[in-house]
Amino acid sequence: MANREELLVIRAARAGQAPAQLALGKRYLFGGAGLPKSIATALYWLDRAAHQQQDEAWLLIGSHIPFEAASRAAQPSSLCVWYERAFDSGVLQAGLVLAKLVLAQAGDCTSDILRRKAWMALEAVAHAGFGEAQWLMAQLIGHANGCDGTDLRALSSHSFHSSILKMPASDTAKKSVLEWTVRAAGGGVTRAQHALAEHAWQAGNHDDFLQWALPLARQAVARRQSRHMTDSPEEPVIDDTSLLARCSEVLMARGNVDAAELERFLEVAASGGDRQSCLALGLWFGRMDGNGTRLTEVRGLANYKKALRWLVAAGEQGLAEAWYATSRIYLKPEFSQRNLLDSYYYVQKAAEAGHTVAQLELGIAAWRGRRNDQSKDVEAAFWLQKAAAQSNQEAQQLLGKIADVAEPTFWAESARKKLVHDRNRSAPFLVARLELAAVFGLSRAEALLLNVNAADCGHCLLIDIRDAHPRSKRRLILIQSSEQRQVLGRIVRLFEDVDCSLKGPEGNYRQRLYRLRMLAPE
Repeated sequence: MANREELLVIRAARAGQAPAQLALGKRYLFGGAGLPKSIATALYWLDRAAHQQQDEAWLLIGSHIPFEAASRAAQPSSLCVWYERAFDSGVLQAGLVLAKLVLAQAGDCTSDILRRKAWMALEAVAHAGFGEAQWLMAQLIGHANGCDGTDLRALSSHSFHSSILKMPASDTAKKSVLEWTVRAAGGGVTRAQHALAEHAWQAGNHDDFLQWALPLARQAVARRQSRHMTDSPEEPVIDDTSLLARCSEVLMARGNVDAAELERFLEVAASGGDRQSCLALGLWFGRMDGNGTRLTEVRGLANYKKALRWLVAAGEQGLAEAWYATSRIYLKPEFSQRNLLDSYYYVQKAAEAGHTVAQLELGIAAWRGRRNDQSKDVEAAFWLQKAAAQSNQEAQQLLGKIADVAEPTFWAESARKKLVHDRNRSAPFLVARLELAAVFGLSRAEALLLNVNAADCGHCLLIDIRDAHPRSKRRLILIQSSEQRQVLGRIVRLFEDVDCSLKGPEGNYRQRLYRLRMLAPE
């Protein structure tokens, strides 16, 4: 609560007395016995005092009022004159605030003279060693429009920070931007350090990347540890997550690193939601690679329970490698919860997510199980076809053994040509069967006896007429094009409510063969 003396100062300041306004501004600026410290209130009274020719007022503004407080004033542009005077009087930090205020204003609100003065002030402050000014110089040079009309909010965005070193077109500009960024990073400007780390990463220069990224990564880990100590729920920022993930990747590739520090990096990045870090951390705890092979170069015992936690987290974020690695853990004899069913479950999840080796494994397992369940050949073709589509040679070779490729047949094409238009309407089922035979290469018996409703398996055509034609064989024909899929879908819809057995409307095999020979004689 203000004392009697301060109440007198407040009353005089409100009455318009310049010395009282200056004194009140100083008390709010530095805090008094009865008045709280308030930068915004101090700026208000110092501005009023400066307008009444109180030189100490604008010196105090230039020396102690930061840009954040000045930008929140009612008319920030009107404060430029005080920062300009303070800079001319030797207050260097006033030049930085002046440049920021000018940049934050629209181009038509400031004069060319003031913009040039702001640029000169910023350059002088940067040469004097102010890291923030050096970073702003780098941004301005990197900006396509230079100093004039630059939006300070755009310069503060992360996307601009990450690409600043790639924006200038000329080599001279690139060199200048890099020079100022290095100076700012050396002065402790975190955003400049992030920019240099990003630049080195994009250039593939891992040595320079670690030079700038490792200190930032260690700071991120320290911040997280301090949050845990204070029970703060705040999570690491996205920049830290990406940076830690990249640091971990480079360090793991190099080997011979501090295992404890690497583990901390991975834990923070994984906790921040980076799925690759979740996968790497799970494999790290499991002391294995993505195929479940033990990593002999990594010391220490495996902790499969921790490994499963992070691998499942990575799998839930869409990494098929994580599901496959999880399945390998459940196969390990030293794992206390070893379970073949769980392993098969996670192999299925990996295959569904697109893991080629998992798809091949499921295909082989299904093909071997056809002795107990003949329908397993359809499942085998499904997984092998998916693995073969990802250029897996073993899957391609096995798929060629268990399934045929559709090839047009001469007899079906010839029979279709002999059918006249009016007869097509009188025998639509026969016409459809001939079209199916022509597209998928069916024999005459297969075309006439095929149960169309049960033949469509989605990825392949199942041919099994052994009940009506004992000398035939069960076989699969792959569906490999959208045209084949459309033809089969249309024909299946035609037979949807039709009994395709020998008791159906098409008759037995002799009747179907007789109808074919009558409509399309050989």
